[in-house]
Amino acid sequence: MAEALTARTTRTRPRRRRRQGGFLAPPWWFAAPALAVYALVVLYPSISGIAVAFTDWNGIGDRSFNGLANFHKLLDDDAARGSLLNTLLLTVAIVVVQNGIGLLLALGVHTKIKSRAVLRVIFFAPAVVSPVMVAFLWKYVYNPAPDAGLNGILGAVGLGGLRQDWLGDPSLALWSVAGMVIWQFAGYSMVIFLAGLEGVPAELHEAAMIDGAGLWQRFRNVTWPLLAPAVTINVMLSTIGGLKLFDQVYAATNGGPGHASETLSTVLYKQAFVFGNYGYSTAIALVLALFVAAVSMIQIHYLRGREVTS
Repeated sequence: MAEALTARTTRTRPRRRRRQGGFLAPPWWFAAPALAVYALVVLYPSISGIAVAFTDWNGIGDRSFNGLANFHKLLDDDAARGSLLNTLLLTVAIVVVQNGIGLLLALGVHTKIKSRAVLRVIFFAPAVVSPVMVAFLWKYVYNPAPDAGLNGILGAVGLGGLRQDWLGDPSLALWSVAGMVIWQFAGYSMVIFLAGLEGVPAELHEAAMIDGAGLWQRFRNVTWPLLAPAVTINVMLSTIGGLKLFDQVYAATNGGPGHASETLSTVLYKQAFVFGNYGYSTAIALVLALFVAAVSMIQIHYLRGREVTS
């Protein structure tokens, strides 16, 4: 009787359909149009551009293969080497200062002050503004006139001796650009850190307080280790943004004065659209892309390892 009941139950049990795996699965059907557009707009131009890096193409006419000549030229180009150094200095400044300010802002608005919602909006607002608009705004702030912008404020508070030609001085132009980028995206870093802070259990802080841990000890031993994923995201985003920085530099200084604020992105733009050296500019773009990829892989390996050990 039991065997008959079991057999009957087995016959009436609905059969589960086997899921189709691989690229024929239904989810891929919905993704196919977007992937096709991405391949046409991004992948195909990128792959075809790699071939241009090994030619002397000027944007018009036929292309002739010149091997590694563009890359040898890149090694011998003083402007390109200087722009690489500027790019690295900008990136380090942006990663350290932007994330440091973003973390302080996140800790500040994570408290129970009544205006925390308004402050979050105010601090994050610059991140949604166009970088070109930010550059033009800060060109007014950096106005070299003694009674305008930042110089006017310094004079009004009795610090007139600190007034500078912020974008016209070769020793200050690069750091002035870094300042406007940090001002714009510190709030973006704040939001990511704030998300990490919201995920820290309050019970851990309460237990640490019971054990007699002070504010700094709680931050160092409780908060900071649990912020590892947020640190990874912020460092990665700010590093990639710094290495490929273009909009603010081009709109604010055009790489000047001289080559004081030139970056790899502005150099490859000028080589392509000002001097017509499309082959050489593509070689610079390829080197920049590989450099960004290598730095990102090293960072993600180190930071992910830190998340596991934290």
